[in-house]
Amino acid sequence: MTNRHVRFVGGPLDGRVQGLRDSEAVAGRLLRHIYLHDGPKIETHYELHYTPEAGWVYHLCGRGHEP
Repeated sequence: MTNRHVRFVGGPLDGRVQGLRDSEAVAGRLLRHIYLHDGPKIETHYELHYTPEAGWVYHLCGRGHEP
């Protein structure tokens, strides 16, 4: 397994860096994050992108781009 990391851009996970497994490293992969603490449920979606310059990055999807 390759040791990869992914960075989050936008939304509540902005700036977070975490490990990325080989099976998850697929451009276009969607990730759903649900925030439930002390209030209403907030759901955000991220799409995985790769560039040689930036590596793997999850970008926050706009409102009209939900799975």
